[in-house]
Amino acid sequence: MASDEQIQGWAAEAEAGYDVEELKRRGRGRPGRGAEPMQVVAVRLTAEEIAALDAVAGREHLSRSEAIRRALADFAA
Repeated sequence: MASDEQIQGWAAEAEAGYDVEELKRRGRGRPGRGAEPMQVVAVRLTAEEIAALDAVAGREHLSRSEAIRRALADFAA
């Protein structure tokens, strides 16, 4: 929950106004990974496989998705 101080800060920021052009430049949503659209692929994993995936992702400071993408790239190479 936001503190009164945080809420007051947000209110002051809003009252000062926003740079609309800057907001438009930033875009919305996640940044793309390339020119082609990506697809979501569902994969069923055991608890042990998820634990191993999370261990590798944590060690490498990656998301689960990025760890899987890298594993697939290594496999296909």
